[in-house]
Amino acid sequence: MKVYKILGMMSGTSLDGLDIAYCHLWIEKNRWNFEIRQTTTISYDTDLYQRLKNAIHLSEAEHAQLHNDYGIWLGKQAKNFITENKLSVDGIASHGHTSHHRPHEGFTFQLGNGQLLANTSGQKVICDFRTLDVELGGQGAPLVPIGDALLLPEYEFCLNLGGISNMSFEKNGQRIAYDIGLANMPLNYITEKIDLKYDKGGALAGQGKLIPALLHSLNNLEYYGQPYPKSTGYEWFTAEIVPLIEKHGTATEDLLHTIIHHNCEQLAHAIKKEEPVKDSRVLVTGGGALNSFYMNTLQEKLGDSCKVHIPPKKFIEFKEALVFAFMGVLKLLGEINVMQSVTGAERDSCSGVVFTPE
Repeated sequence: MKVYKILGMMSGTSLDGLDIAYCHLWIEKNRWNFEIRQTTTISYDTDLYQRLKNAIHLSEAEHAQLHNDYGIWLGKQAKNFITENKLSVDGIASHGHTSHHRPHEGFTFQLGNGQLLANTSGQKVICDFRTLDVELGGQGAPLVPIGDALLLPEYEFCLNLGGISNMSFEKNGQRIAYDIGLANMPLNYITEKIDLKYDKGGALAGQGKLIPALLHSLNNLEYYGQPYPKSTGYEWFTAEIVPLIEKHGTATEDLLHTIIHHNCEQLAHAIKKEEPVKDSRVLVTGGGALNSFYMNTLQEKLGDSCKVHIPPKKFIEFKEALVFAFMGVLKLLGEINVMQSVTGAERDSCSGVVFTPE
C-alpha cells in the first residue's frame, strides 16, 4: 500500500499566517484515507503581512518581486519544518497566497514562486492550482471540494469559514460547491480597529445588539442573488462590504453581532435551499468553527434541519492544508483534482504545476 507523504501549505485571505500540515494519504478499501501527522502555523512579521495585504495595489515590478521573495520565504519555512521534525517527504503542495482573483476577466494569481520554493526547500513542489481552471472558463475556486468528496464522504455538507465562507455537497450525483459569502474577513477587519487580532470565541459579538439597517443592507447585496457556481474574495469585500461597515460605524460589539447574524442567515439559507434530509450533518472547519457564538447562532438559524458538527481543533485549522496536500498527490498521479461541477469550467482538470529543485 503506497503512502504519499506530502507537506500541504496554505495561506488564506484572513492573513493569519502560513499553515503547514505534514500529511499521509493512501488508498484502502477503495477509498482515500488520510492522517495529519505534524502541523504548525507561522505568523507573518509586520513587513510581510503588509506586503501580502497590499499586494493587489503593487506595481507589476513590485508584485513580481513579492512573488519571488514569498517563494523563497515559503521554501525556508518548509525546509525548517522538515528538518526540525525529521520528516520524509515526497513533495510540497503549496497553495500560495492569492493576490488577484478576477475569474470573470480570466485572471487569478497566487503569490509564491514555485521554482524558488523548490530550490530553497530542496523538494519537489506542486503549486498554482487555480490558473488552469480559470483558463478553462471556471471560477478557479473553491478547490477544497475535491477533498470533501473523496476524503469526507460521510458528511452531507462541508462548510468552511475562513476569510470567506464556502460550502460543498452532493447533488444529483455531482459535487457542487461555491463561495456563499462572508465569514471572518469582516470580523477581523472590525477587531483590528481596536488592536485585537480576532474576537476569541465570539465573546464580544455575544455582548452586542443587532443593527437592523446594516443587516438589511448586507442581506440585500447583489452577490447573494447570483446563481452558483460563483466565487468571491478580497476585492468584493473592500468594494461592497467595507463601505457598509464604515457607514454603520457604531460599537464594535454591535458590528460583530450583526455580521455574525448576517453570515448565519446566508449560510442557513444556502443549506436549506438544498432541502437537506433530517439530521443531515454539516461539517464546519476554518477559524469560524472556533467561534462558539458563531456556531450557536448558526445552529439556531438551521433549526432542526441539520446538525452542526465541529471536528477536533487540529482538523479545523489544517483542513485546507490537508486538501492541498491531497490535490498535490492527485496531480502527481495525473488524476482529476478540480471539478467542473464546482467551478463551472468547460471540463474537469488535473491542475497544478510541478517544479523540481534546480
